[in-house]
Amino acid sequence: MINGKKIVVVMPAYNAEKTLIPTYEEVMAQGCVDFVVLVDDASSDKTTEVARNLKNMRVFRNEKNLGYGGNQKICYRLALEEGADIVIMVHPDYQYTPKLIPAMASLIGNGLYHCVLGSRILGGYSLKGGMPIWKYISNRTLTLVENFFLGAKLSEYHTGYRAFSRELLVKLPLDRNDDDFVFDNQMLAQIIWTGSKVAEISCPTKYFPEASSINFTRSVVYGIGCLKTSLEFYFSKIGICGNRRFPEELKNCLTESK
Repeated sequence: MINGKKIVVVMPAYNAEKTLIPTYEEVMAQGCVDFVVLVDDASSDKTTEVARNLKNMRVFRNEKNLGYGGNQKICYRLALEEGADIVIMVHPDYQYTPKLIPAMASLIGNGLYHCVLGSRILGGYSLKGGMPIWKYISNRTLTLVENFFLGAKLSEYHTGYRAFSRELLVKLPLDRNDDDFVFDNQMLAQIIWTGSKVAEISCPTKYFPEASSINFTRSVVYGIGCLKTSLEFYFSKIGICGNRRFPEELKNCLTESK
């Protein structure tokens, strides 16, 4: 806990048998995490079996693969059911270091932010950590476009290392988002729509065979989805047309709450 707030880490898992235990051990070593929720998205390996031998963890297995976004929807629902005040998403593929959990949780627990992102771009860690050059260029280009349409100044929109307040999560219409990888982008756009302050901290990352990653073709589909989301946000903002992901009643609803 931090300031009496319960911290729950969520792990959207898929074929994470080999990397789950080191990720979990480093998560719990931070000393502030109260509970872990792992949702196995119908893995073909022994992810579920490994997870069920770990303490302070709720394990849920999807009967069929729901996709990265569909899996996250369940993660957040279960975390809130467990009474989480702060929810931090940590991929169990050990790509993002759990050592940043205390810092991310403190920024929310001390009432400064509703959302904190672990940025691979700040500090120049992305290429050093092995990010392919084409992914780096795509990341920077998409981020430039998204900052323009969303009116933000983030260093990147595509990190999978994120922390949220309970107050924010219960307001977001996550069920209206897609079930694939663009879910992350849609969720972040919704957060900006609420007027929530978003913090970023520099996050080293690493790429290796067991780390989850999407191929070039799926990256193109993801990029198109991000651009579509940005346009939906922008057109909703200026009143040209509404969008169910960005309802008027949630516009800037959390601007003054932090």
